[in-house]
This record gives sequence, structure tokens and C-alpha cells, in this order.
Amino acid sequence: MKGLWIVFTTVFLAELGDKTQLATLLFATDDKLDRVGVFLTASLALVLACLIGVIVGSQLPKLIHPATLKVVAGIGFILVGAWTIYDGGFNGN
Repeated sequence: MKGLWIVFTTVFLAELGDKTQLATLLFATDDKLDRVGVFLTASLALVLACLIGVIVGSQLPKLIHPATLKVVAGIGFILVGAWTIYDGGFNGN
């Protein structure tokens, strides 16, 4: 059960302020759209995206060793972070 709380907390914190949340926020400002409908369809979209992640993620260890996946994912996150800092105005411009 502890592992599931780690998944929940990680995904929840990663989604806060994410493009998905901001897009949903903007859809909810539209008076022509039902707020419950926005919530339900956005939730369904997130669930389906996560389903794809679980399906692909469950198959990847058959092709690539899990330790290699963690290293590649870690390097990817570092590169995205560095790019964000560089592109965010800390590049001297």
C-alpha cells in the first residue's frame, strides 16, 4: 500500500500547475461548458493517458533493464530542467 501512496503523491504533485491543469482551468472558465463535464472529461483523458503509460511501462522491462530506464529517465529530467532554466531567462538574455 505504501508504494501506491508514493505513486499517488508523485503524480498529484507533478500535475499541480502542469499544462493539463491549466488547460482544464481555462476550459472551466467557459460559461458554455458544464463544469462537471469539464471535470469528468479531463479526468477521463488523464486516466487514459496514465493507462497508456502503465501498458507501455509494463512492457519496457522486457526490452530494457529497469536500472537503465531509471538512469535514462533521470538524465531526461535533468536535461528538461536545464533547458527550462536556460530558456527561462537565465541564459544572459
